[in-house]
Amino acid sequence: MTSRSSSRRPASRPAAFTVHPTPIGQALVVATDEGLAALQLLEVHVDARDHALAALTEHLGAPLAPGDDATRPITDQLDAYFAGELRGFDLPLDLRAVHGFVRTALEAVCEIPYGAVGSYADVAVAAGSPGANRAVGTACARTPISIAVPVHRVVRNDGSIGEYGGHPERKRFLLDLEERVVRASPGHRISAGV
Repeated sequence: MTSRSSSRRPASRPAAFTVHPTPIGQALVVATDEGLAALQLLEVHVDARDHALAALTEHLGAPLAPGDDATRPITDQLDAYFAGELRGFDLPLDLRAVHGFVRTALEAVCEIPYGAVGSYADVAVAAGSPGANRAVGTACARTPISIAVPVHRVVRNDGSIGEYGGHPERKRFLLDLEERVVRASPGHRISAGV
């Protein structure tokens, strides 16, 4: 994955969004001129999309407008990921609204290889703050970008997978998908985490 990310101030131009189907639910995808700003799996309730859009408008400091053309490079890669054809997203990330340790931890999460896992403790060490396991958990829970920022690859220190926003079944699906793809590869090898 390309972890190019912006730290510029929010733009006044609208960010483009689309809601895209995935095997684990509807994904809200938001793209700005800087890159992928949000990829969130929506909850299943009547106003889920509207609540998520309102929160992201505030988070980004920019209005959101429907934009399938602007989000297509992202949704194409998302489809390829779920088809087992893509192991690393090649997208610029717009993390301008993510600061401090949360950002450092998410950047460390991006270093966990496809098909591997790392513990909260592993990520804390990689982020330069050994012992900040809970803070890593908070960073993973607060990420505006799931899947492309592979917080699903972060597991509890005892090896159990954890909640993944109250949806451990989604996390299990993603981990199993990556494991199947790696195992089906010639000369497969599961690499270590961060």
